[in-house]
Amino acid sequence: MSKKDYYDVLGVQKTVTKDELKSVYRKLALKYHPDRNKSPEAEEKFKEISEAYAVLSDQEKRKRYDTYGHVGNEEVFRGSEDNFAEIFKDIGFGNVGDIFEQIFGRMGGGRGGGFNNDPFSFNSRTSNRRQRGRDLLYDVDMTLEEVVKGKKEEIQIPTIEDCSVCSGTGASPGTSPKICPTCNGQGQTRRVYNQNQFSTFISLDTCNTCHGEGKIIEKPCNTCHGNGKVRKTNNLKIDIPSGVEDGVTLRISGKGESIQGGMNGDLLVRVHVLPHQLFKVLDDGDLMYNYDVSFIDLILGTETRIPTIDGTEKLKIPACTKANAVFKIKGKGLPRYGKFGRGSQYVKIEVKLPDKINDIQKSLLKDLSNEFKKNEL
Repeated sequence: MSKKDYYDVLGVQKTVTKDELKSVYRKLALKYHPDRNKSPEAEEKFKEISEAYAVLSDQEKRKRYDTYGHVGNEEVFRGSEDNFAEIFKDIGFGNVGDIFEQIFGRMGGGRGGGFNNDPFSFNSRTSNRRQRGRDLLYDVDMTLEEVVKGKKEEIQIPTIEDCSVCSGTGASPGTSPKICPTCNGQGQTRRVYNQNQFSTFISLDTCNTCHGEGKIIEKPCNTCHGNGKVRKTNNLKIDIPSGVEDGVTLRISGKGESIQGGMNGDLLVRVHVLPHQLFKVLDDGDLMYNYDVSFIDLILGTETRIPTIDGTEKLKIPACTKANAVFKIKGKGLPRYGKFGRGSQYVKIEVKLPDKINDIQKSLLKDLSNEFKKNEL
């Protein structure tokens, strides 16, 4: 099968400069590098652009190619993968990896990031994600009076701390951990598999000798048994803000379960607002209070003091107020959670009837009833 024109492979004109060529190859190499591009054609495309760049970036080989075409360099790489490598060595590169390194540098700089030193070491990354402790859930009850002011609560949190006996080393006092001879303190062992010029796989495995710790403790501490950490219970004071609503869960970052060598979980504080004897909680910090009024006071009107969450408040009930009428007292509700100000207290009027009446009351009510009937005629 005939080869594609090298200039077409890279998508450049024959007048392209060496710097322009390098820029184009950089973009294409990043696009088709098998570590980034998982399509079946990516590896072959990457070989193709690397071959084209290897020829066109060398002055002599480019001159031969411009004069004789692919025939001008055939004796250098006649198809086998072993001979193909010669095209890179002939222009001062060990292989395509050397070209990649010259253009991009040693990307990543260490375990688990970027490309490794051989650009064909596919899938050689290891996860650096740290383990995380569990989130802890704590339920707290609050009265409405506490909701108004906020609440300070002290709770016990299980934690993991450095062992005070060995200062967190895990080794018995007077001794110290030693660097693992198998992995040289890295916690990982590396194995390289060379399949061919373009397929080198690097496997990073947890060291079996030190189990990933990078060190060996010959005489463990008797207190922490070589862990360097001990479990404790600490008291934590938390502030629950005013206006918090029933069922709200507050998250306190980093105050959950702690684990060795990992990140702390979070503390979740779930609020339960207890029912109140007098007030019903409505939306947005509003409260409802049902107030019993005698039918006489509803007819004649009255002025009274009613209970609020803060104390008492004066309320004027006009004459001839209907049953189930609702009055609003601004600013006497709960603090609005996450907002400014306080809600309102609503007062619902309910008729209070006597259980029984005497003869004098009955006579007066009859006279009053007759008077109302006259007005209706």
